[in-house]
Amino acid sequence: MERLQKVIAHAGVASRRKAEEYILAGRVKVNGEVMRELGTKVSGRDQIAVDDIPVYQEEPVYYLFYKPRGVISAVSDDKGRKVVTDFFPSVRERIYPVGRLDYDTSGLLILTNDGDFSQKITHPKYEVDKVYVAKVKGRADNKQLLPLTRGIKIEGQKMAPAKFQILSNDVSTGTSIVELTIHEGKNHQVKNMLKAVGLPVQKLKREKYGELTLERLRPGDYRVLSKKEVSQLLNLAKKSK
Repeated sequence: MERLQKVIAHAGVASRRKAEEYILAGRVKVNGEVMRELGTKVSGRDQIAVDDIPVYQEEPVYYLFYKPRGVISAVSDDKGRKVVTDFFPSVRERIYPVGRLDYDTSGLLILTNDGDFSQKITHPKYEVDKVYVAKVKGRADNKQLLPLTRGIKIEGQKMAPAKFQILSNDVSTGTSIVELTIHEGKNHQVKNMLKAVGLPVQKLKREKYGELTLERLRPGDYRVLSKKEVSQLLNLAKKSK
């Protein structure tokens, strides 16, 4: 069940604020009856019309995408840069990314048109783990990374505790490969956390989201999530509340 104005906006009829104006003005009908209350919730079975023109309600869809570097995690960009939805030309639903990956970060990204699903798996209180692999400048050691497991402050805001694993150290290049597991999704979080312990990130990739991985995908590829995978993500969120 979703709010009526949200369904109208998602269908592309108008912005959510404009949809609210339509409702208050009596221009919206649900199952043939005029609805003037903004709190009204509807399901996919309800027949909605604005000015007696039917509103098409999309079926929910879910995709796992291997985002390449140099792509914006958005549905449009005012600078004309490539965005993630450019890789889905044959998808008719109005999909959007769940959360985001930085422009120069690659890896696993979910796209959907299901707002409730998106909220449930991205809200910090649900604690769905996300695993990143970073190439960092410097020789990483356990002592240096240990503060991340207790939660560090960045710009006055405390980060939730993270888990780490040092995958390799390259003495010749002075770099290391570090795996970091977090459940929050703050802007530039992984980069800022590693920088805070003296390990600036040179390259970053998200390899896992809950139980989902990039197995058999190459940058720019995507696949449909199965019902089982969608349920597993929602169950992970429920268990962590």
